[in-house]
Amino acid sequence: MEDTKKIFAKIDSYKDFVVDVQTKMIACPAVSPHAGGDGETAKAEYLLALLKTMKFDEVFVINAKDPKSKTGVRPNIVAKYYGQNKQKTLWVMAHMDIVPPGDLKLWKTDPFKAVVKGDKIYGRGSEDNQQGLVSGLLTVKAFMDLGIRPPVNYALLLNADEEIGSTYGIVDILKHHGKTFSKEDSFLVPDGGNPQGTMVEIAEKNMLWVKFTVQGKQTHASMPKAGINANRVASHLIVRLEELTKIFNKKNTLFAPESASTFEPTKREANVPNVNTIPGTDVFYLDCRVLPCYNNEDVLKEITRIVKGVEKQFKVKVKIELEQCESSKPTDKKAPLVGAVIKAAKAVYKNQPKAMGVGGGTVAAYLRNKGYSAVVFSKLDDMAHQPNEYSSIKNTLGDAKVFALVALELK
Repeated sequence: MEDTKKIFAKIDSYKDFVVDVQTKMIACPAVSPHAGGDGETAKAEYLLALLKTMKFDEVFVINAKDPKSKTGVRPNIVAKYYGQNKQKTLWVMAHMDIVPPGDLKLWKTDPFKAVVKGDKIYGRGSEDNQQGLVSGLLTVKAFMDLGIRPPVNYALLLNADEEIGSTYGIVDILKHHGKTFSKEDSFLVPDGGNPQGTMVEIAEKNMLWVKFTVQGKQTHASMPKAGINANRVASHLIVRLEELTKIFNKKNTLFAPESASTFEPTKREANVPNVNTIPGTDVFYLDCRVLPCYNNEDVLKEITRIVKGVEKQFKVKVKIELEQCESSKPTDKKAPLVGAVIKAAKAVYKNQPKAMGVGGGTVAAYLRNKGYSAVVFSKLDDMAHQPNEYSSIKNTLGDAKVFALVALELK
């Protein structure tokens, strides 16, 4: 109890440190080279220099080869502070990359220049995922400054490429550097949550993104019988795909607010540029978020069946392509990490946190599929990817306290 009070007081003294680190990171626009940016190199260099001034027992970089990067690699940073039991590690995993700022006209400030207004620090990446990164850093800084060694190792894993799919981040690490982790390790991912700090995310729906290309026959709009309107066929197909909700109709209250699988038509590509031409080709996408009790292969079988029926009815060809196909195992509700996060969040925020599932995808899925316990937790205002993105200093400090309690709880 005495250690906890000292740790909390020490974390509360770091407000200026929070602003300083956020300011310097915001000034390093770590947009993926696959999205027109320069990648994480500048931000990684700043963070690496900072980490090396601290009392970490290990600091090293795992470079993932990426030919689109100016340096040829994407950096992933590991910084480990030894605990009393060096065989187990609590990893706090955050990502360095950010999304582009979008329409600059919607920003009230320069997205790459930190602006502090009261509790808020404005700038692209300030919340997603720098708030979680800084919280993880504050926890270990407090341990170091107070000379406390937690029961298990405490480590930061600062990843590249989360926003574009993690190919050069955790996916590469698990594939080529799996020995970095022990099977006894646990992962806390501060890259999702809610403003109340009550969501302890332990499960995700399977993700399936499908691209449909309907091939009809282009003709003049005044002579529709001379062609086959791919737009109309695609629209029929979209309606037919609603059958999926009746086939895969189970519900799971772990997932909120959508307790069932969802199948939503989303993006639609431009077909013809003029009004008086019937399109011969129409392309649309379906975003499927499937409860883990089902598998994506069965969903694809039903999609194929529906497509064949539409092809036969309208005498067209429909090409099916997978844009994304990921399955995710849940973290066991009884895992020590889950209980530790719930207990810690309740103690810090005086709330009623609970284990939950989400429809969105996080990097935790890659870890769970490898058999690791992984929990996604943060108290945040959900400003990710929005103009005028900001992080909360109060939430940054609060989450650092949660992480500290979790680290002290695990054995």
